[in-house]
Amino acid sequence: MTVQPLDELTDAQRDLVERARTIAQNDLRPRAAEWDRRQEFPEDSFQILRRAGFTGLTVPVEYGGQGLGVFEACLVLEELAAGCMASAMSIQMQVNGPPRVISRLGTEAHKKKYLTEVADGSTRFSIAMTEPQAGSDGTALATTLSEDGDGFRLNGTKCHITGAASAHAFLVFCRAAETTGPDGIGAVLVHAGVEGLGPIETEEKMGGRGVAEGIMHFENAPVRADQVLMKPVKGSKEGAAFLVRQFNPERCGNAAMSVGVARAALEDAIAYVKQREQFGRSILEFQCIQWKIADMATELDSARLLLWRAARTDIDGFPGMKETLMAKLFANEMAVRVCNEAIQLLGHKGYLTRYPMERYFRDARGLGIGGGTTEILRNMISGEVTGVRISQRRR
Repeated sequence: MTVQPLDELTDAQRDLVERARTIAQNDLRPRAAEWDRRQEFPEDSFQILRRAGFTGLTVPVEYGGQGLGVFEACLVLEELAAGCMASAMSIQMQVNGPPRVISRLGTEAHKKKYLTEVADGSTRFSIAMTEPQAGSDGTALATTLSEDGDGFRLNGTKCHITGAASAHAFLVFCRAAETTGPDGIGAVLVHAGVEGLGPIETEEKMGGRGVAEGIMHFENAPVRADQVLMKPVKGSKEGAAFLVRQFNPERCGNAAMSVGVARAALEDAIAYVKQREQFGRSILEFQCIQWKIADMATELDSARLLLWRAARTDIDGFPGMKETLMAKLFANEMAVRVCNEAIQLLGHKGYLTRYPMERYFRDARGLGIGGGTTEILRNMISGEVTGVRISQRRR
């Protein structure tokens, strides 16, 4: 079943979608359950995607990439997630994460080194922002960057860092000493294995199990001056403002993966209800089943349209805030509803681990937490719509 309105795309975009769809269904989907069961990074999938050029999708052409935008990245991520969520997650950070920040803030030396390596797939990035006391309250981070001679020292703990164990480099958000809240936030580039970075701890999780989350401890980790993308400066809120906006490409990618997982659930459910018989006829003939399918398909297309609107905006180099927040919120909640209904349509088979429905649900559930919980997104959307932004911080 083709549910994507491909007639709205250019020829080049349609070709990109078809290429991603073919790889997802032929190469990624057959191993999706394996990556999930073994909780193993989908290295083979990543290498297939690297050879197909997807790691360099949004890297500027002058650094070896294809120079495409957030919209094209989202087209690809939907297709990949429909085949294998973990495989889509393996390149989400490459197309929508730190490399985009480097393109915006980095020096020419940064771009030549890191963007070239991202494009050829030799360097995988992860973003280190969340901390034990800094989740939804992102500006409560406590990791500090302190001057030390010609360089700096990094101290603090990061947690729930997606892909930490398989990353080669990290974009680490930190702050200047003696600052709080949105004051004095900055960002640095740190390599895996740097002195002062302890062994990365991983935790088992409900879904997205092929791309583990890690806990990172920095203890006087050295940071060279040329690794600082945005120096944290006491008295400046510029870093905090950038921190909020730079997540928008990732949020769009998150929404795209939500759409992809939900689409896989809907397609599998439709195939099942067409062949399943009860009371002497196909269960698709029952009106209650038809209504479920209708609602699922309507919500899926609505989420995709919100996502396409968001991914096509460009405000100061990033997708628009209101559009992105709405797309992620609706897509996250839609995916959970669609996957839940798909389980119900399969009955007990939907509950068995030998069928993919329960995995779809587990994968979808985590997307509404990472990149901004649905509750926080609602607060932010209200601020965008009304112009009244109410701080959640205790005064």
